[in-house]
Amino acid sequence: MASLPTANTEITLYFRHWLETFAGYVREVDYASARPLFHPDVLAFGTHNDVIPGLDQWVTTQWDNVWPKTADFRFVIDQASMLASSDGTMATVIVPWTSTGYHPDGSAFPRPGRATMVFSRHRDDWLCVHSHMSLNRGVPQASHANRPVKAR
Repeated sequence: MASLPTANTEITLYFRHWLETFAGYVREVDYASARPLFHPDVLAFGTHNDVIPGLDQWVTTQWDNVWPKTADFRFVIDQASMLASSDGTMATVIVPWTSTGYHPDGSAFPRPGRATMVFSRHRDDWLCVHSHMSLNRGVPQASHANRPVKAR
């Protein structure tokens, strides 16, 4: 059996940068800057919903329930796997992430999870067309911070 279609160095470096960029927007609760990274019709799964059709619905049903209520979001870049189609038009990123959640009393807890994202080449850039981000087993589902949204 052939090995997995591992992304080349150029694509790997691109997605390492993409992950750092997106994680920064999550930490800043900056929806407006994050939106262009995704196809408007992105299909997503998340902690709070099953299939979420479209970026606007994903923002209101998932991002609003997570980004302002957590802190310190980061992808574990050195554990990321990047796969790419041989024709360079599709890529998949599999990566764990960490964040901080907050109990109702304000005490913090570790909030790790994992993500799978599928990208489609769009001109000279890549757009995320599918995202599945979920918490690891045993991590509390709810977090109770209340940080402001920087930009919608």
